[in-house]
Amino acid sequence: MPLDRELNSLGLPKAPADTRVVVAMSGGVDSSVVAAELAREGYDVVGVTLQLYDHGAALAKKGACCAGIDIHDARRVAEEMGFPHYVLDYENIFKDAVIDEFADSYLAGATPVPCIRCNERVKFKDLLETAKDLDADCMATGHYIQRKDGLHGPELHRAADPARDQSYFLFSTTPEQLGFLRFPLGHLESKAETRALAARHGLSVADKPDSQDICFVPDGNYASVIEKLRPGAAEPGEIVHVDGRVLGEHRGVIHYTIGQRRGLGIGGLEEPLYVVRLDVDGRRVIVGPKEMLATRVVPVREINWLGDASFTSEKEWPLAVKLRSTRPPREAVIRPLSETEAEVELLAPEEGVSPGQACVFYEPEGSRVFGGGWIWKGR
Repeated sequence: MPLDRELNSLGLPKAPADTRVVVAMSGGVDSSVVAAELAREGYDVVGVTLQLYDHGAALAKKGACCAGIDIHDARRVAEEMGFPHYVLDYENIFKDAVIDEFADSYLAGATPVPCIRCNERVKFKDLLETAKDLDADCMATGHYIQRKDGLHGPELHRAADPARDQSYFLFSTTPEQLGFLRFPLGHLESKAETRALAARHGLSVADKPDSQDICFVPDGNYASVIEKLRPGAAEPGEIVHVDGRVLGEHRGVIHYTIGQRRGLGIGGLEEPLYVVRLDVDGRRVIVGPKEMLATRVVPVREINWLGDASFTSEKEWPLAVKLRSTRPPREAVIRPLSETEAEVELLAPEEGVSPGQACVFYEPEGSRVFGGGWIWKGR
């Protein structure tokens, strides 16, 4: 009898029937397909859905992840495929770990990315620990990203489908978490393949639309959410040109973001103007010409490093970086200041770099993700 047992499709030396997998189910087609495929392969699947905010209020918010209708859809998929499903009330954890910081960051003039904090502080922390408490061997999600075994342990890689890649939102996944996580959809070439798998399993969510908005901002109106969370936050103030001219009034700094051009209410000027800075304390929106948005040096902190060698073992790391989820990676040089802070110098200037956004590190030629950090102050 061989000493080494053959690995199953999740890379574990057990038969599927002896391998318990907790699947984080949002109620959408992606995580539903993951659960259905693993159940079909004979794994001991346990579906878990998180209730992240008020269930009653959520029922009216179709198209937002983890809303009431999504909890129902996840439960229905579990019933269809014959595995147990649990709903966990994470409302207080979610508010403390994600929503409050989102509001405070916006009030401080930053442009936060709450989906990253949710993955980091809720799904891959508290939920992951819950999965271990359930004696799971691993936890699987419907994220489009790849986990590959490297010489020094598991590595994070971009999804095979560039259009679906979610690596920007998962850069803070730690090596320890990566050892326990699985991403069964990361190798698929298109979302059409996922929907085809859902149809093959006869899942009720096969044609369900993708959610587009932040789950607790289902209509995309960030400012209205902030006003509810922090009454009095939308105090009016002045729109000021970088040369000191007062050009008009605004209805609250929370309504503006770095790089914004439309909706400023200061038409009739000779040059197009953009928001180049937010002076929260002075309640001023600073505007200027487009060239003032160009940034070459970006300060980054709270770095999660996923390289093989220590982050500070090199004075410079020539990598590619992504400064917004919708933009392609740019060539850059990363200079460590400590294990968790760095100065990122872009080889070509980038416009609209904003505090609160993530800066994610990539292999220049290839698919590997080397972690990333948070942009923490202005130009």
